[in-house]
Amino acid sequence: MKITIIGGTGLIGRRLARLLREQGHDVFAAARSTGVDTISGRGLADAVAGADVVVDASNSGYGDAAGMRRFFAASSANILAAARAASVRHVVALSAVGADLLAGGYFRAKRDQEELVMTGGVPFTIVRSTPFFEFVYKIVDAGGEGDRMRLAPVTMQPVAADDVVRALARIATRQPADDVVEIAGPDRFVLADLALAVLTANEDPRSISVDPEALYFGARFAGEPLTCDKAPQLAPTRFEDWLREWIAFA
Repeated sequence: MKITIIGGTGLIGRRLARLLREQGHDVFAAARSTGVDTISGRGLADAVAGADVVVDASNSGYGDAAGMRRFFAASSANILAAARAASVRHVVALSAVGADLLAGGYFRAKRDQEELVMTGGVPFTIVRSTPFFEFVYKIVDAGGEGDRMRLAPVTMQPVAADDVVRALARIATRQPADDVVEIAGPDRFVLADLALAVLTANEDPRSISVDPEALYFGARFAGEPLTCDKAPQLAPTRFEDWLREWIAFA
Protein backbone atom coordinates (compact mmCIF):
# COMPACT_ATOMS: atom_id res chain seq x y z
CA MET A 1 0.00 0.00 0.00
CA LYS A 2 1.00 3.61 -0.46
CA ILE A 3 0.70 5.38 2.89
CA THR A 4 1.29 9.05 3.66
CA ILE A 5 2.06 9.92 7.27
CA ILE A 6 1.35 13.51 8.27
CA GLY A 7 3.75 14.42 11.06
CA GLY A 8 6.01 11.71 9.70
CA THR A 9 9.13 12.94 11.48
CA GLY A 10 7.65 13.21 15.00
CA LEU A 11 7.76 10.75 17.88
CA ILE A 12 4.99 8.55 16.48
CA GLY A 13 5.33 9.37 12.80
CA ARG A 14 8.96 8.42 12.33
CA ARG A 15 8.50 5.09 14.16
CA LEU A 16 5.37 4.33 12.19
CA ALA A 17 7.12 5.12 8.91
CA ARG A 18 9.96 2.77 9.79
CA LEU A 19 7.62 -0.07 10.77
CA LEU A 20 5.41 0.25 7.68
CA ARG A 21 8.45 0.30 5.41
CA GLU A 22 9.73 -2.85 7.10
CA GLN A 23 6.36 -4.41 6.27
CA GLY A 24 6.86 -3.57 2.60
CA HIS A 25 4.63 -0.52 2.22
CA ASP A 26 5.46 2.59 0.18
CA VAL A 27 5.61 5.35 2.81
CA PHE A 28 5.97 9.11 2.51
CA ALA A 29 6.73 10.99 5.71
CA ALA A 30 5.08 14.38 5.31
CA ALA A 31 6.48 17.20 7.44
CA ARG A 32 7.81 20.71 6.98
CA SER A 33 11.29 19.24 6.60
CA THR A 34 10.04 17.20 3.62
CA GLY A 35 8.26 20.15 1.99
CA VAL A 36 4.75 19.79 3.41
CA ASP A 37 2.96 22.45 5.46
CA THR A 38 -0.55 21.40 6.46
CA ILE A 39 -1.50 24.90 7.67
CA SER A 40 -0.81 26.65 4.37
CA GLY A 41 -1.44 23.50 2.35
CA ARG A 42 1.96 23.76 0.67
CA GLY A 43 3.05 20.39 -0.75
CA LEU A 44 0.01 18.58 0.63
CA ALA A 45 -1.59 17.62 -2.69
CA ASP A 46 1.65 16.04 -3.91
CA ALA A 47 2.13 14.28 -0.56
CA VAL A 48 -1.21 12.46 -0.72
CA ALA A 49 -1.36 11.92 -4.49
CA GLY A 50 -1.86 8.22 -5.17
CA ALA A 51 -2.01 7.33 -1.47
CA ASP A 52 -4.30 4.55 -0.33
CA VAL A 53 -4.12 5.70 3.29
CA VAL A 54 -3.29 8.94 5.09
CA VAL A 55 -2.31 8.75 8.75
CA ASP A 56 -2.46 12.05 10.62
CA ALA A 57 0.02 11.80 13.49
CA SER A 58 0.74 15.52 13.53
CA ASN A 59 0.69 17.63 16.66
CA SER A 60 0.38 21.28 17.51
CA GLY A 61 3.45 23.23 18.51
CA TYR A 62 1.26 25.78 20.28
CA GLY A 63 1.12 25.88 24.06
CA ASP A 64 -2.11 27.88 24.32
CA ALA A 65 -5.58 26.44 23.83
CA ALA A 66 -6.60 28.90 21.13
CA GLY A 67 -3.45 28.18 19.13
CA MET A 68 -4.00 24.44 19.37
CA ARG A 69 -7.59 24.77 18.18
CA ARG A 70 -6.52 26.94 15.23
CA PHE A 71 -3.82 24.46 14.28
CA PHE A 72 -6.01 21.36 14.27
CA ALA A 73 -8.90 23.15 12.55
CA ALA A 74 -6.76 24.43 9.67
CA SER A 75 -4.53 21.39 9.38
CA SER A 76 -7.35 18.84 9.46
CA ALA A 77 -9.46 20.77 6.96
CA ASN A 78 -6.55 20.92 4.51
CA ILE A 79 -5.64 17.26 4.97
CA LEU A 80 -9.22 16.12 4.42
CA ALA A 81 -9.64 18.33 1.35
CA ALA A 82 -6.46 16.90 -0.15
CA ALA A 83 -7.55 13.35 0.73
CA ARG A 84 -10.93 13.84 -0.97
CA ALA A 85 -9.30 15.28 -4.09
CA ALA A 86 -6.89 12.33 -4.24
CA SER A 87 -9.63 9.72 -3.61
CA VAL A 88 -7.82 8.44 -0.52
CA ARG A 89 -9.60 5.35 0.78
CA HIS A 90 -8.82 5.67 4.50
CA VAL A 91 -7.82 8.51 6.83
CA VAL A 92 -6.47 7.47 10.24
CA ALA A 93 -6.32 10.26 12.82
CA LEU A 94 -4.39 9.90 16.06
CA SER A 95 -6.36 11.56 18.85
CA ALA A 96 -6.40 11.52 22.65
CA VAL A 97 -8.45 9.67 25.23
CA GLY A 98 -10.47 12.39 26.94
CA ALA A 99 -11.28 14.29 23.75
CA ASP A 100 -14.95 13.40 24.18
CA LEU A 101 -15.05 14.30 27.89
CA LEU A 102 -12.84 17.31 28.62
CA ALA A 103 -13.77 20.81 27.55
CA GLY A 104 -10.42 22.55 27.85
CA GLY A 105 -7.04 22.92 26.21
CA TYR A 106 -5.58 20.16 24.08
CA PHE A 107 -8.60 17.91 24.55
CA ARG A 108 -11.04 20.43 23.10
CA ALA A 109 -8.70 20.94 20.15
CA LYS A 110 -8.60 17.18 19.53
CA ARG A 111 -12.39 17.00 19.74
CA ASP A 112 -12.58 19.67 17.04
CA GLN A 113 -10.24 17.56 14.93
CA GLU A 114 -12.31 14.42 15.50
CA GLU A 115 -15.51 16.20 14.43
CA LEU A 116 -13.87 17.35 11.21
CA VAL A 117 -12.65 13.82 10.44
CA MET A 118 -16.04 12.28 11.16
CA THR A 119 -17.76 14.66 8.75
CA GLY A 120 -14.92 15.00 6.25
CA GLY A 121 -16.30 12.79 3.50
CA VAL A 122 -13.45 10.25 3.64
CA PRO A 123 -13.66 6.78 5.25
CA PHE A 124 -11.88 7.07 8.59
CA THR A 125 -10.67 5.53 11.81
CA ILE A 126 -9.98 7.72 14.84
CA VAL A 127 -7.45 6.22 17.24
CA ARG A 128 -7.65 7.72 20.72
CA SER A 129 -4.56 7.04 22.79
CA THR A 130 -3.85 7.57 26.45
CA PRO A 131 -0.69 9.60 27.29
CA PHE A 132 2.62 8.18 26.13
CA PHE A 133 5.24 6.99 28.62
CA GLU A 134 7.74 9.07 26.65
CA PHE A 135 5.90 12.31 27.52
CA VAL A 136 5.68 11.78 31.28
CA TYR A 137 8.89 13.68 32.07
CA LYS A 138 7.83 16.61 29.85
CA ILE A 139 4.43 16.67 31.56
CA VAL A 140 6.09 16.70 34.96
CA ASP A 141 8.67 19.30 34.00
CA ALA A 142 5.97 21.60 32.63
CA GLY A 143 4.45 21.77 36.10
CA GLY A 144 7.67 22.91 37.70
CA GLU A 145 7.97 25.95 39.90
CA GLY A 146 11.46 26.05 41.29
CA ASP A 147 12.10 22.89 43.27
CA ARG A 148 8.42 21.85 43.37
CA MET A 149 6.20 20.16 40.79
CA ARG A 150 2.50 21.13 40.84
CA LEU A 151 0.54 18.38 39.12
CA ALA A 152 -3.12 17.97 38.30
CA PRO A 153 -5.02 15.15 40.05
CA VAL A 154 -5.10 12.90 37.00
CA THR A 155 -5.53 9.14 36.90
CA MET A 156 -4.28 7.67 33.65
CA GLN A 157 -3.55 4.47 31.81
CA PRO A 158 -0.40 5.49 29.91
CA VAL A 159 0.99 3.59 26.95
CA ALA A 160 4.34 3.09 25.22
CA ALA A 161 4.77 4.96 21.94
CA ASP A 162 5.92 1.77 20.22
CA ASP A 163 2.68 0.03 21.21
CA VAL A 164 0.68 2.90 19.71
CA VAL A 165 2.75 2.63 16.53
CA ARG A 166 2.05 -1.08 16.19
CA ALA A 167 -1.68 -0.43 16.66
CA LEU A 168 -1.64 2.34 14.05
CA ALA A 169 0.14 0.07 11.57
CA ARG A 170 -2.52 -2.61 12.00
CA ILE A 171 -5.38 -0.14 11.72
CA ALA A 172 -3.93 1.70 8.70
CA THR A 173 -3.69 -1.53 6.69
CA ARG A 174 -7.25 -2.65 7.46
CA GLN A 175 -10.64 -1.43 6.30
CA PRO A 176 -11.83 1.89 7.79
CA ALA A 177 -13.88 1.49 10.96
CA ASP A 178 -15.73 4.80 10.50
CA ASP A 179 -15.59 4.87 14.27
CA VAL A 180 -13.35 5.53 17.26
CA VAL A 181 -10.83 2.96 18.52
CA GLU A 182 -9.07 3.43 21.87
CA ILE A 183 -5.68 2.15 22.97
CA ALA A 184 -4.23 2.20 26.49
CA GLY A 185 -1.46 0.65 28.51
CA PRO A 186 -2.11 -2.32 30.80
CA ASP A 187 -2.03 -0.47 34.15
CA ARG A 188 -3.58 2.58 35.82
CA PHE A 189 -1.55 5.18 37.67
CA VAL A 190 -1.95 8.50 39.42
CA LEU A 191 0.13 11.10 37.58
CA ALA A 192 1.97 12.01 40.78
CA ASP A 193 3.17 8.41 41.18
CA LEU A 194 4.44 8.32 37.59
CA ALA A 195 6.15 11.63 38.17
CA LEU A 196 7.92 10.36 41.29
CA ALA A 197 9.18 7.28 39.43
CA VAL A 198 10.53 9.37 36.54
CA LEU A 199 12.14 11.98 38.81
CA THR A 200 13.76 9.26 40.90
CA ALA A 201 15.10 7.56 37.77
CA ASN A 202 16.63 10.89 36.71
CA GLU A 203 18.03 11.54 40.19
CA ASP A 204 15.94 14.70 40.14
CA PRO A 205 15.46 15.98 43.72
CA ARG A 206 12.42 18.17 43.05
CA SER A 207 9.33 17.50 45.16
CA ILE A 208 5.80 16.83 43.93
CA SER A 209 2.47 18.20 45.08
CA VAL A 210 -1.02 17.51 43.74
CA ASP A 211 -2.97 20.69 43.07
CA PRO A 212 -6.62 20.58 41.94
CA GLU A 213 -6.07 23.97 40.28
CA ALA A 214 -3.12 22.79 38.21
CA LEU A 215 -3.78 22.35 34.49
CA TYR A 216 -2.90 19.33 32.40
CA PHE A 217 -2.41 20.24 28.71
CA GLY A 218 -4.57 23.27 29.33
CA ALA A 219 -7.46 21.33 30.90
CA ARG A 220 -8.64 21.32 34.50
CA PHE A 221 -9.52 17.91 35.89
CA ALA A 222 -12.31 17.13 38.33
CA GLY A 223 -11.88 13.40 38.67
CA GLU A 224 -12.07 12.51 34.96
CA PRO A 225 -9.64 9.64 34.32
CA LEU A 226 -7.55 9.27 31.17
CA THR A 227 -8.39 5.59 31.03
CA CYS A 228 -10.30 3.33 28.67
CA ASP A 229 -13.40 1.44 29.75
CA LYS A 230 -15.09 0.69 26.42
CA ALA A 231 -13.33 -2.48 25.21
CA PRO A 232 -10.05 -0.76 24.36
CA GLN A 233 -7.03 -2.29 22.73
CA LEU A 234 -4.76 -2.93 25.70
CA ALA A 235 -1.07 -2.60 24.91
CA PRO A 236 1.37 -5.08 26.45
CA THR A 237 4.27 -2.89 27.63
CA ARG A 238 4.26 -2.08 31.35
CA PHE A 239 5.56 1.23 32.60
CA GLU A 240 8.13 -0.37 34.94
CA ASP A 241 9.63 -2.38 32.06
CA TRP A 242 9.71 0.65 29.78
CA LEU A 243 11.33 2.78 32.51
CA ARG A 244 14.11 0.25 33.09
CA GLU A 245 14.90 0.22 29.38
CA TRP A 246 14.67 4.02 29.18
CA ILE A 247 17.14 4.38 32.05
CA ALA A 248 19.52 1.88 30.42
CA PHE A 249 19.62 3.86 27.16
CA ALA A 250 19.37 7.38 28.59
